[in-house]
Amino acid sequence: MADLAVEGRATVEGRDGEGFEPEVVGFLCNWCSYAGADLAGTSRLAYPTNLRVIRVMCSGRVDPETMIEPFLHGADAVMVLGCHPGDCHYLSGNYQAEQRVRTIWMVLDHLGIDRERLYLDWVSAAEGARFADMVSEFVARVRTLGPAGGGPASREGLSRGEFAFRAEVARRVAGGERFRWLVGRNKALSEEGNVYGEKVSPHKAAALMQSVIADECVRAAIEVLAGEAPVSVRDIASRLGISAQLVLEQAAYLKRRGLIELYDVSGRSPRYVRAGARA
Repeated sequence: MADLAVEGRATVEGRDGEGFEPEVVGFLCNWCSYAGADLAGTSRLAYPTNLRVIRVMCSGRVDPETMIEPFLHGADAVMVLGCHPGDCHYLSGNYQAEQRVRTIWMVLDHLGIDRERLYLDWVSAAEGARFADMVSEFVARVRTLGPAGGGPASREGLSRGEFAFRAEVARRVAGGERFRWLVGRNKALSEEGNVYGEKVSPHKAAALMQSVIADECVRAAIEVLAGEAPVSVRDIASRLGISAQLVLEQAAYLKRRGLIELYDVSGRSPRYVRAGARA
């Protein structure tokens, strides 16, 4: 997606890279990584206070949409920490978390958001020192990335408004039915096969996921733009750096689903608005 600045939106004060301290949200599983964090505390091991911990019962309970949500509330990075492979109290929760993070990385790559802002790793209840070191190293790495939406002070070079726009697109993609189905079925397709018993190679599965992500990102972006004000196909195409034909195709899909509706025609370019916004 092209670098399409959102004008007139507030920037985050004091987040221009000068004396930047990252805000990091961490999803820690109750049984291992949270216990490891607790051990680090009781052992008086020092690590940065930048981390804001959210305790979850299992890393597999961290929804893909939830991984994106902190970015919409000012976070610069997100950590997902679970039990080591083979040690999950719910057997396969950490494998589900890994699959979700890997697919969200693909979404972030497509949208031009640095995937290093989303981190996945494993910590046992006995690894307090490992937890402290991991947080210290990650916070140091995020400092080099710069503020999320920090403009020239960030690696992506995105304004805060543009970063928020792309994060909202990512959140909608992650919550979409088609994306979620494919994430849930990805492992089964390669190991068990489709309804015809045909196994899907990892390369083909990745290509399919990339195709779905490309479609869903355009659809989500159109939804976001149409939700702000009536917007023409021409303006959407210019904003997203894609062809008007592709916008028309995806807008027709969203219209059939009842998500947007035709507002009027400006010149020869249809304008769309969020469904129900005219009422």
